[in-house]
Amino acid sequence: MRFLKGHGTENDFVILPDPDGEVDVSAALVARICDRRAGLGADGVLRVVRTKRSHEVSEHSSAAEWFMDYRNADGSVAEMCGNGMRVFARYLLDAGLEHAPEFGVATRGGVRRVRVEPNGDITVDMGKPVVQGESVATVGGQEYAGLHISLGNPHLACAIGDPVVQLDLNHQPGFDTGVFPTGVNIELFNPVGTSRVVMRVFERGSGETRSCGTGAVATAVAAASLTGDTTGTWTVEVPGGTLTVILDEDTSYLSGPAVIVASGELMLAE
Repeated sequence: MRFLKGHGTENDFVILPDPDGEVDVSAALVARICDRRAGLGADGVLRVVRTKRSHEVSEHSSAAEWFMDYRNADGSVAEMCGNGMRVFARYLLDAGLEHAPEFGVATRGGVRRVRVEPNGDITVDMGKPVVQGESVATVGGQEYAGLHISLGNPHLACAIGDPVVQLDLNHQPGFDTGVFPTGVNIELFNPVGTSRVVMRVFERGSGETRSCGTGAVATAVAAASLTGDTTGTWTVEVPGGTLTVILDEDTSYLSGPAVIVASGELMLAE
């Protein structure tokens, strides 16, 4: 099986080119690929499929030639991944599968437009974040209130007074399963200046990751709510680097680097 490896602010992914949708990507296979000791190691898998070849998103084939079939590290299916989208776009460009500086990509959360910036960064139109109420995350016995925000996938973004660098995120934070029956990505952040935050994230199906694109947008929305702003540009510092989030009245944008670091053939022993 051919593969590539890439990352966006150290949120890393294995890319599986499968243009005609012929590979059976089971949950077990994804988990084995993402295993950091017995596999390649990654936060998730990006399968590259022609949109018209996928029954899940074939209705979007006129708006996007390619479908980002994203799976979390445990093999579970996810609706959207902002950092993964940038890495996916970088692969399409490097492989000559897309040529225009702006194009659409199909996801389970809808079609997302991506744009290549002059400095090489990739910007994704993430759609309009939807605030769906408030909830609470529990970390180390401490409860933190936050906003329930949807970006196609669910988030709970919590502004906290404790330094996020000191949190123990080796274990799944507690959350209200009645509010989040399919799990939730939990962001914990410190405002550190004008339109700037420091964030850590525990992603459903993957654990703590070095970065989360949709989580960065959710964090910017939650931080903006503290100031009463609904628009503006936010800098989100994550362990793996720095992301830029732009909020406007109709949508949101995520911008940052994306690189391909390796390619080869994958042979997993039974």
